[in-house]
Parts: sequence; structure tokens; C-alpha cells
Amino acid sequence: MPTRLLEDRVALVTGAGRNIGRAIALALAGEGAKVAVNVNTGRDAGQRLVEEIGSRGGEAMLVPADVTQRPGVDAMIDAVAKRFARLDIVINNAAIRNEVAFADLSYDVWRAAYAVCVDGAFHCTQAALPLLRQSDAAAIINIGGMTAHTGAAKRAHVVTAKAAIVGLTRALAHELAEFGITVNCVAPGLVDTLRDGVSASATPAHHATHTTLLGRRGRPDEIADVVAWLAGPRARYITGQTVHVNGGAYLGG
Repeated sequence: MPTRLLEDRVALVTGAGRNIGRAIALALAGEGAKVAVNVNTGRDAGQRLVEEIGSRGGEAMLVPADVTQRPGVDAMIDAVAKRFARLDIVINNAAIRNEVAFADLSYDVWRAAYAVCVDGAFHCTQAALPLLRQSDAAAIINIGGMTAHTGAAKRAHVVTAKAAIVGLTRALAHELAEFGITVNCVAPGLVDTLRDGVSASATPAHHATHTTLLGRRGRPDEIADVVAWLAGPRARYITGQTVHVNGGAYLGG
């Protein structure tokens, strides 16, 4: 049997209770990683994911925390260290992706999107850094979005936050290279997921203005497979990059 790519590694996935975050946690566990499943409000969903990973022969723990609050993030990282004694992979996936016309966008909603996506990545990465520096193959993967590169109506707060994540990725790639830590961004596009502020039967407005070359929307597991590969040994010469996974809807660099 081939060796799994992430055997003996430990990963933290934020916003892992559903959608792409959930798929990422399953993919990492499938490659042998022990997974810390972070959720904020969706604790039941997070616990179900931990149990599902266990049922598949993996190991996971639930680490509830609001990634915008540093004391909670510090406690989360301490819990991971206590349970697994290491941390090799951080996936900054937590985000707010609701749709609001700019004229109706309150400052509180604007700040909330930035706080979860960007401040959350700041807190989680900085808190995890002492453990990541001890790893011989650490990887940080930030989950961006296609609309950070194309723009989109009713998503000024989300687009701005996701664009900031690209900048953070590039800056950290420079700063953390001396420790052998790779930092990359995966930008999904036109993926079938449940979104805040969008009914289960509807699709986000920006989907109507983009089409994929492949003629279909993506699946969360297709994003997760790219993340798992970037976290593994075959991607150690890749850092500071934004990898677009969108079926050809956006062909940017």
C-alpha cells in the first residue's frame, strides 16, 4: 500500500463545520493527518465531522473558537499542542460570504467579513507559528476566492477581505521562508456550497456573470484535493502563490 502523503502530520482547519472547510478536513485526514476541526457556532456539525473522521480510521479533535478573538485562538492552539504535541499545517478557511448591496452594507457587516477572514488568519497563523517553526515541513494555506480577482456585485466586503488574504499570503511567504514554511492561497470559484444569506435553492449573484470552461460548477472535494496536495511533500517548492481552482471561469495568474 502506498504511504499516505500526510502521515504523522497535524493540521488545523478553521471554519471546518461545512462546505469547503469540511471537505478539506476530510481530505487531510484521508492522507493520514490528524486534524483539529475548528468551528465557532456550528459545534454539532463539527463534532459530527470529528466522528466521521474517526469512523474512517483517522484521528480528529474538535477545537471550538471564534477566530476573531485572540484569547480563544491561543487556547485552541494550546489544546492542539496538548493533544498532538505538534502542528504542521494551518488552513485558514473561516470566512463570511453573504451578499449585501454596497448601498445597504453596514459598517458592522463590512468589519465582520474582514475580522473573520483576515484578522482570523492573522490570529491563527501568529498563534501557531511557534509550533510551525518546529516542523520540518510546515505549510500555511489560506483560502481566498475567485471574486477577489474578478470583483462581484453585492460582495464588496467579501471581495476586499479575500483580496487582503492574497497580500497576506505573499508577505508571509517572504517572511517565513527562512523557517522552511510554505505559504500559499487557494482561490476557489463557482463551487456548489451553502452560503450565508443565500437560500439553499438559490445561487450567489456573481455565479450568473461567470461560466466555467468545463461547463459545470465545482465540488468542495475538488478544492480540498488541491489543498491537501499543497500541504504535502510534493509541493515543497511552491510558496507565495495563489492557485485558482474554478473550472476555467477565471484564467488569471
